[in-house]
Amino acid sequence: MLHLGHIIYSNCFPVHARLIDRGCPAGVTMIDGVPSDLNRRLAAGELQVAPSSSIEFARHADRYRIFPDLVIGANGPALSILLVGRRPDTLGGRTVALPTASATSVVLLKILFRTRWQVEPVFVPFDQIREDPFAAGAEAALFIGDVALRADLAPEAEARVDLGEEWRAQTGLPFAFAVWQASGGSAAELRRLHESLIESRAYGAACRADLARRYAGVFGLPAALLDRYWANLVFTLDEPMQEGLKLFYRLAAEIGEIPAAPPLVWL
Repeated sequence: MLHLGHIIYSNCFPVHARLIDRGCPAGVTMIDGVPSDLNRRLAAGELQVAPSSSIEFARHADRYRIFPDLVIGANGPALSILLVGRRPDTLGGRTVALPTASATSVVLLKILFRTRWQVEPVFVPFDQIREDPFAAGAEAALFIGDVALRADLAPEAEARVDLGEEWRAQTGLPFAFAVWQASGGSAAELRRLHESLIESRAYGAACRADLARRYAGVFGLPAALLDRYWANLVFTLDEPMQEGLKLFYRLAAEIGEIPAAPPLVWL
């Protein structure tokens, strides 16, 4: 039995749509979680495959393999990865709250502070579901996933900065937030699952508007917003996306988040 992780945010749904709508293929069980939880379970061997944070591959490159052609990414604004609060270039020495649910977006934000805005904030963790980082004294906070899509998110904030848009402006490349990674399973099992995921992604694209209408209540978001959001994201791990991923790893190594930028190891 393959245990397949599933990110509970709506950004993962278009790739897993057919599996959720019609059931997983034989021999596959889906397990839900936020990105940081799936990262932990994949490392612990509780999952064999997950759309894990892209930084996780760099931290386990000796053990993990990447599924070709599958990604949760953006070629410009991501819409759901937002730094909210004071303008980032004014945050030197000030408190910035980072969500415990995230891994890749946290590293991306640290890279942008170093290379784009050239300031060094003080980082503190927070639970974006249960805690108000501004009430605790933060002057900006990173929000991810469906929380970042809410219309009522910190309406008084001075700035709302989309990290996908900032990365594109800084590098000219798309950004890969998550890639499907395998830590176990036989070659035959993983090939069959990969084929199912490619088919499921095609189903998600073909039925996007209908799926947005039917699952809007599940995510607590308007159907029109879901449809627009899914249309905006990129789910194909093509050459430009791979170049963006490699650059992300090089910059993550430069700021000490990983020992070195690994080569991509494919399934």
